[in-house]
Amino acid sequence: MSGKTIAIAILVLSSLWMTVPASAEKGRIYGKIQTDRGDILEGPIRWDLNEASWDDLIDGYKERTEHAEKTTRHKYGDRERKITVFGIDIGSESWGGTAQAAIAVGHIKELTPIDDDQVELLLKSGRRVTLSQGSTDFGSGIREIVIETTTEGELELEWDDIDHVEFSDGGEVTSAFGPRLYGTVTTSRAGDYTGWICWDMDEMFAADVIDGSEHGRTRKIKFSQIVRIERLSSQASEITLRDGKSVRLEDSNDIDSGNRGILITDPGLGRVTVSWDEFETLELKEPPAGAYPAYADFDGGRRLHGTVSDEDGAKTTGYISWDDDEEYTWEILDGSYRGVDFDIPFEKIQAIAKDTRRTTTVTLWDGREFRLRDSNDVNDENKGIYITTAEEGKKGGEETEIGWEDFSRVDFSRK
Repeated sequence: MSGKTIAIAILVLSSLWMTVPASAEKGRIYGKIQTDRGDILEGPIRWDLNEASWDDLIDGYKERTEHAEKTTRHKYGDRERKITVFGIDIGSESWGGTAQAAIAVGHIKELTPIDDDQVELLLKSGRRVTLSQGSTDFGSGIREIVIETTTEGELELEWDDIDHVEFSDGGEVTSAFGPRLYGTVTTSRAGDYTGWICWDMDEMFAADVIDGSEHGRTRKIKFSQIVRIERLSSQASEITLRDGKSVRLEDSNDIDSGNRGILITDPGLGRVTVSWDEFETLELKEPPAGAYPAYADFDGGRRLHGTVSDEDGAKTTGYISWDDDEEYTWEILDGSYRGVDFDIPFEKIQAIAKDTRRTTTVTLWDGREFRLRDSNDVNDENKGIYITTAEEGKKGGEETEIGWEDFSRVDFSRK
């Protein structure tokens, strides 16, 4: 038996799970949707095409927290930074009252639309968060909301149809979309990443379809039939089917440079986005036992707490606001590594250490390290690290700001 035959045989065996219709899908977003007409719909929910599991993220903008006027150390003055070139002041940079934010759906207890561009989230912690300008994740620009009810089947709703959503643990549910995609993505420069797959920002289940042209004919192939995808060029890909056959597809944003990105959700890391230029292969496989996220895995978030060290070795311990906006464990640190983008929930992060003005090493609680750049979370565009010694919910204490040029590292606690 040739090496290629063995490889195909292994791929076929590893994909047999895809051939069985899902009767007990785990980890799915579940809840009750109250419509503007007063109807109550209950079942698994697929939100904006690519949020369907508890660890999927809803993105938007939130209001910044106002800090004390006086701090022990203050870098920027009145929330403004001077810009200099070769020591000459050429202007200043300031920032508004909002900041980018993202939160895993599992942290959310209730979701209520405010208007065409705003939503209020009630978290499990009891805290309320208002998000706005959320691309397609909420508001009138949302692509679709699908709920699979036991009484009326699959229903598609628009943003204006939603009055209120109450999330709950649905346990194992039956879904027409089939099993969630899981596999390993190989990149050209940034290593391999294994986890839940969302292809081209919207295909994430076995029943979803990848399309393209083969010899001038349109092909639509369900992911349940696929075990491997390999990028051949900016215009074409090779699809290996579970029967061992290979198909060369082109002329579709699913399989050429128009692809919007491959998302990998790693339970210990967060979300990784691989661009088409960096993508090499995807190997689909069966997820390991215990990989599915549960609603109970998410606590609604806690205040960030830890010890910040400056360049002089001085340490300050307390509650932390990172980059002058991330304050809770559900919030996201972002950065990139060799063309691959990372969105890491702070609850996954054990430590952050500055390497240079432009790069930072992020250490996860599972021991992995990533050297990130290209984001104000991890470079000298960071707007300051605030530490307050006051007990949460109480007044008093002291607030300290450490600017990026003085910052050395932070070690988070699990308080």
